[in-house]
Amino acid sequence: MKVKVFYHDKCFDGASSAALFSRFYRERIREDADFTFSGLLHRAGALFNESDFDGDENAIVDFKYSSSPKITWWFDHHESAFLSPDDAAHFERDQSNRKFYDPDFKSCTSFIAMIAQQRFGFDPAPMADLICWTDIIDAAQYPDAKTAVEMREPAMKLTMVIESAPDQRFVPNLIPLLATKPLAAILEEPFVAPLLPPLLRRHELSKEILKQRTECKDGTIFFDVADHDLEGYNKFVPYYLHPESIYSVGLSKSSFRVKVSVGSNPWAPEEPVVNLAKICERYGGGGHARVGAISFNVNQHAEAIQASRDIVNELRAAVRSGKR
Repeated sequence: MKVKVFYHDKCFDGASSAALFSRFYRERIREDADFTFSGLLHRAGALFNESDFDGDENAIVDFKYSSSPKITWWFDHHESAFLSPDDAAHFERDQSNRKFYDPDFKSCTSFIAMIAQQRFGFDPAPMADLICWTDIIDAAQYPDAKTAVEMREPAMKLTMVIESAPDQRFVPNLIPLLATKPLAAILEEPFVAPLLPPLLRRHELSKEILKQRTECKDGTIFFDVADHDLEGYNKFVPYYLHPESIYSVGLSKSSFRVKVSVGSNPWAPEEPVVNLAKICERYGGGGHARVGAISFNVNQHAEAIQASRDIVNELRAAVRSGKR
């Protein structure tokens, strides 16, 4: 039995969701399952390739919904989970008891753990540390910006490695370990340990670059680092540099996209109330109420700059008007 698990790539919660799902499936659905893992990324254009759904079972975790009849399992917690009203209607009609959605969960990993336990009798206790850290990391539940930026905990170091991994096989090789080993032990694995020192040096460099590039006005940070290899930067650095901020809008670039990241300061002096997922959806992106993103093709740099500036202006106007 071949089970193919599609997960949100370059994301700690995405990899952890795939790990928890695979352990749950093996323990409660079919013990002899053979798993393969395939990362999905938000990009301009089509998100799915139907021919990739070639497992006996195909699961999507921590990513948008697909109405393909080949998808047999789906879990997500993003507010922008559906590409279209038709997809949302398709999900509502589903009677399989294999597709689940709840945007109120901090992480998809904890959502899968709850569903697997309550509906299928799965015991998530052996993965409690991983589940706890996905909630902390995905919902930015750090006590302060300094903690989020210092990267001391094993889960935070793994997040940095996952977000920056250049090898497409790295995360699929990591997922089975997330399902079975302590996080600190995974950091010592021969294919993981050598990646950390250069990434920590890069993290220090990114803090200096962001210090030079970030501008905070009317409670909203803007920065453009598209000319640097920084797509995997620590998203809390801008708030560490500008604790007075409420929102941030940043532009970064990789080999396949220009990304506009839109976020809110978890430690803001005033509560953010603008729904950032709704803003991002207008440009074909999405996310959560407190954090979202938009992906443009690499040749759409001008469009990405315009979108980022429009969003900055909208957020700054909201702060000035008191609609924070």
